Amino acid sequence: MSNKYADRSHVVRIIFIVVFVLFVGRLAMLQLFNSEYKERADRQSLLNITQYPARGFIYDRNGKLLVHNEAVYDLMVIPRMVDDLDTNLFCQCLGITLDDFNERMQKARKYSPYTGSIFMKQISKEEYAKFENKMFRFKGFYISQRTLRIYDLPIAAQVLGYVGEVNDADLKRDSYYALGDYIGKSGLEKSYEEVLRGIKGKKVIHRDVHSREIGPYRNGMFDTLPIEGCNLYTSLDADLQAYAEDLMSNKRGCVVAIEPSTGEVLAMVSAPTYNPNLLVGRIRGANYVMLNTDISKPMLNRALLGEYPPGSIFKVAQAMIALDLGVISPNTGFACDKSLVGCHNHPSARSVREAIKMSCNPYFYQTYKRVIQQGKYKNYNKDAQYGLTVWHDYMMRFGFGQKLDIDLPKSGMSTGNIPDTAYYNNTKRWYGKDRWNFHTIRSNSIGQGEVTVVPIQMANLAAIVANRGWYITPHVVRFYGNDSIQDEKYRIHHETGIDKKYFDIAADGMFDVVHVAGGTGRRARVDGLDVCGKTGTAENYGNDHSVFIAFAPKDNPKIALAVYVENAQGGGGSWAAPIAGLIIEKYLNGEVKRKDVEKQYRECNPCQKLPLTRRVKKKK
Repeated sequence: MSNKYADRSHVVRIIFIVVFVLFVGRLAMLQLFNSEYKERADRQSLLNITQYPARGFIYDRNGKLLVHNEAVYDLMVIPRMVDDLDTNLFCQCLGITLDDFNERMQKARKYSPYTGSIFMKQISKEEYAKFENKMFRFKGFYISQRTLRIYDLPIAAQVLGYVGEVNDADLKRDSYYALGDYIGKSGLEKSYEEVLRGIKGKKVIHRDVHSREIGPYRNGMFDTLPIEGCNLYTSLDADLQAYAEDLMSNKRGCVVAIEPSTGEVLAMVSAPTYNPNLLVGRIRGANYVMLNTDISKPMLNRALLGEYPPGSIFKVAQAMIALDLGVISPNTGFACDKSLVGCHNHPSARSVREAIKMSCNPYFYQTYKRVIQQGKYKNYNKDAQYGLTVWHDYMMRFGFGQKLDIDLPKSGMSTGNIPDTAYYNNTKRWYGKDRWNFHTIRSNSIGQGEVTVVPIQMANLAAIVANRGWYITPHVVRFYGNDSIQDEKYRIHHETGIDKKYFDIAADGMFDVVHVAGGTGRRARVDGLDVCGKTGTAENYGNDHSVFIAFAPKDNPKIALAVYVENAQGGGGSWAAPIAGLIIEKYLNGEVKRKDVEKQYRECNPCQKLPLTRRVKKKK
């Protein structure tokens, strides 16, 4: 009998041991290897509050503040903690309806019952003050302070950009962001996002079983302070930017002004524009829709995204290429033969300098023909393939046909179009290989045809002539942070490879455009300043565009710019040139004394009304 009961006791012991081992093993699994329950317990006992850093300020080149921050408050909610809420009082304090409340709560529960999420964002200090003393009655709700961008001056909206809430793509791309965070959406706010945003901090609050706050968890051992973002110090001249925007206030077009020796952008205007403060705060959504659906496209940065025919300003680059190739000399003359291409009335040009001054179309028709048909091959079409390849390579050295690496979002830029052999060899779009020559593409000679450029490239062309053959990539930020960090690529000289002596001829011709009888840009003249410029009249859909590039002074230039006024009948000398002269006078002299001229061109509105209703026929 004793053996029988002994056997049973062994079985019982084994069962108890097995159960004990399983129990201990399960506890070990839960506590040592599985964090699910720990995380669930932490969610209930710990409250993680994000401490948002102040976004970096933005200044102009003279230290004038352009963008700063203002404190706002996000009302956060942890749905599981909401209990015994006086919903009517709560809605009354916030000025929302019961339907609004239910919709917001449903969204918060969907995000997470245990984790804080935004119930109402961007509450102003004044709004917060109305219900601050009642917050203790709203269990489950708490305030998270952050900052809102404020644009001190209503200028440079397309350059500075705006900040908006992150989307799904932002969250997938960068783990730094969480739902409800804000990110730069355009302009400098986007391209310098990682510099401006700073580093988030964290505060961990310990709660009891009733979800009441006890205090900092472990005396703040896991708390971190936010680190504010770096300040940006831009190259913009706020006074010049505001003045140029004022001149363009009732027009469509753009202005780009550059300091030639550094590539720093002094002003970048796209007209029409808008007050950047319209895209701040809870009104941003409605204002964005309004601006985005405006037929005049105020949110479009025409200086970077506009692709336009350059018109006659392109002749300066054509002349430099032809001189460097040796297909013409400085004293080459061509008759103003209007049977080749239309032109205004003037004497025949006897030199490159005179051709630039008078902007003679037949002269540059013949010049471009010599570049394209250099006689390297007996087959005329094959010879054109060779010439166009050489021409295309030169144009790329001028920065055309590509996105200049300016420090603004690349998605907000255009390349323009400098056609190459592949372009014309495309049988689906154009002619096919060995089926075209100079006569097929002759319109390119005067900046028409298939050639398009972007206004930033036009201003860069003016800077290249000002520097007599080189440029530094245009950029908007001089440096950032306390250590004055600057990108090294904005110190590199890009050479065209064309002899300086030819650019001296271009500068002389552009001086004559403004200062000598017969010049097409006389309205850009400013007493006491050696302004060099080149007019352009670009044919297009609707009235012609008015174009002008310029730099000043002629020697040791301080400013180079391009002015483009859309659908302004009368040509480059009528509208773009006088506006450029006023901007140059303002920058170099500090004030404009020609008040009558200033008033005339500020108040004029030469642009054809939208939508455009007619197509201009190309001149033969």
